[in-house]
Amino acid sequence: MKIIDLAAPDAARLVPLLQDLHALHVTHQPERHLPDPADESLEHWLRDWLEQDSVTALLAESPQGAPLGYLIYGVERRPALPIRAAETRLMVHHLAVAEPFRRMGVGLALLSEVKRRAKVQDIGVIATSYAPFNTASAGLFQSLGLSPVLTCAEWRA
Repeated sequence: MKIIDLAAPDAARLVPLLQDLHALHVTHQPERHLPDPADESLEHWLRDWLEQDSVTALLAESPQGAPLGYLIYGVERRPALPIRAAETRLMVHHLAVAEPFRRMGVGLALLSEVKRRAKVQDIGVIATSYAPFNTASAGLFQSLGLSPVLTCAEWRA
């Protein structure tokens, strides 16, 4: 397995994995997520997102170049507030692994690369969010030392 930076023009490579990830969210939270987004809409959205200087996509690929999983993260510079010190943090926005390769270390390899990059950039905080139904993500993040620090709740009319 090789982990590469994925450039915005190559965003289409992420679409099948994103469709799988999104379907999981639609199944568990249909009131929050629109079903069956078009591939071209997802590609356009991903491409625009990845063109931002602070956003990076990592792709884990097989020796033959097949996508195994991806991770999208951003670097966030948070100013000091009267109630919190300033910090720069690395925010993991998406983590998806192709179904045949789950529980084989792909997600761990992607997160380990993110942790390595944070250390190289002297970033002392890695953050993420995950849905309450996604126990696989929760377990993976916690295995690398990320622990929940808040709960987000919402009401929908």
